Amino acid sequence: MDTATLASAASVLGATDESHKTILTPDAIAFLVLLHRTFNSTRKALLARRVARQAALDAGDLPTFLPETKYIRDDLIWQGAPPAPGLIDRRVEITGPTDRKMVVNALNSEVWTYMADFEDATAPTWDNVISGQVNLYDAIRKQIDFTIPGGKEYKLRTDKTLPTLIVRPRGWHLEEKHFLVDGEPISGSIFDFGLYFFHNAKELVARGTGPYFYLPKMESHLEARLWNDIFKLSQDIIAIPRGTIRGTVLIETIMAAFEMDEIIYELREHSSGLNCGRWDYIFSFIKKFRNNPAFVLPDRSQVTMTSGFMQAYVKLLIKTCHRRGVHAMGGMAAQIPIKTDPQANKVAMEGVYKDKLREVTAGHDGTWVAHPALAPIASEVFNKNMPTPNQLFKRTEDVDVTAAMLLDSNVPGSVTEDGIRKNLGIGLGYMEAWLRGVGCVPINFLMEDAATAEVSRSQLWQWVKHGVTTAENIKVTKEYALRILSEETDKLEKSGVKGNKFRAAEKYFATQITGEDYADFLTTLLYDEIVSTTSASAKL
Repeated sequence: MDTATLASAASVLGATDESHKTILTPDAIAFLVLLHRTFNSTRKALLARRVARQAALDAGDLPTFLPETKYIRDDLIWQGAPPAPGLIDRRVEITGPTDRKMVVNALNSEVWTYMADFEDATAPTWDNVISGQVNLYDAIRKQIDFTIPGGKEYKLRTDKTLPTLIVRPRGWHLEEKHFLVDGEPISGSIFDFGLYFFHNAKELVARGTGPYFYLPKMESHLEARLWNDIFKLSQDIIAIPRGTIRGTVLIETIMAAFEMDEIIYELREHSSGLNCGRWDYIFSFIKKFRNNPAFVLPDRSQVTMTSGFMQAYVKLLIKTCHRRGVHAMGGMAAQIPIKTDPQANKVAMEGVYKDKLREVTAGHDGTWVAHPALAPIASEVFNKNMPTPNQLFKRTEDVDVTAAMLLDSNVPGSVTEDGIRKNLGIGLGYMEAWLRGVGCVPINFLMEDAATAEVSRSQLWQWVKHGVTTAENIKVTKEYALRILSEETDKLEKSGVKGNKFRAAEKYFATQITGEDYADFLTTLLYDEIVSTTSASAKL
């Protein structure tokens, strides 16, 4: 690899300091350039394929299991990879952004793995993205301890083995506009993966684990194939064995639900299973069928894991994973302890317990929590009901999930004004935080990230588009939605801190709830607001 020639093709337009230079080395930049030149055209073709598929859905087409890959689904011999070191037991995983405090707190939590998130829980300001890479680099080498003004210390524990680190790069649709290759923004996915892998893969292996990833927002097995190709080339370049990388795929789109076998098949030696990304899955279900009146759903609070299409999705995922010998991971418990109200907190924590009990008895091999205080609850449930490191041996071959079951939109419930106002509050709250560079925010004692904000705005769009009537007998029109939006913004702006960005959030949100324009993702809609490029390429 001609480092100097490759690195010269890149332009770093984000401000950099001395700590960033640990990450943005000439060799690492050359590696990113090579990945971009090799794979970005395929990425863009796959994104164009998504657009074409959406047009077919808008015309009334419905997804089904692919006839051309039936031979993969029917072949009961092939398997994914056996669990990698540090990924055999994953009963409780904590997720969160990559700021330094979160990294220390997550690694000190009583969990088995920590998913460090560059995606839904991170607003990709340049500083967040690069500082996150620095933080993970330091954490792996156990040099992340720090003290904040006032004297409080944050130190990694030394009394026991730390949780296994898994990184979630951004989805295929996101770009990194602070880093150009040949004058073109690099893929956020390639950027996040490439920097982390290049600097840490060998170090992780030497410390007994490996470079492990969660792969988000995919819509087809061809997108998994692209990741697999990137994995193979990356391992070859730094001369580590193929299969060292492992990727757990989040099944968080309705399209990917029809290709679970194929996604594992494409990754095979690099596969570490699938995960039920429940909130993004609901978002995708609404998004993909938003123009079809048969798919209108009630208030978000009524779309639960016991809804028909959600139950079918979970059953198929567990069956598919265990048939192929890989982990079937459960979803997120987003609750935050309610310290000011013990009774309300008791009810909330009981809800977490029941949710995790449902997951472990269904056959999941592990689950997610958003707050360290939930880890003991999830651990208690899984320890009691899953005494083995996983339950890959638990087969559900009698389960038969049809396309109709995955598309079952018959969810009992209604649309209410309270539900509308809650959606508006969540959307505004998240977007306001994102515009300030914060990617996850506590709202009503739930940790909200991009997925829940997407559900909120997509439901509002859908309800206006199809002229839904609320339980209070009010027709949800464009004018009604915008009026309620204005009222909720007024409340939040007045109660918020000085200099908040609720008016800016309202401006963007107003374009997304009228049943007309619909951005592919809120993050792409807002991204330019947090881009802070310099006028010239940074000198490294």
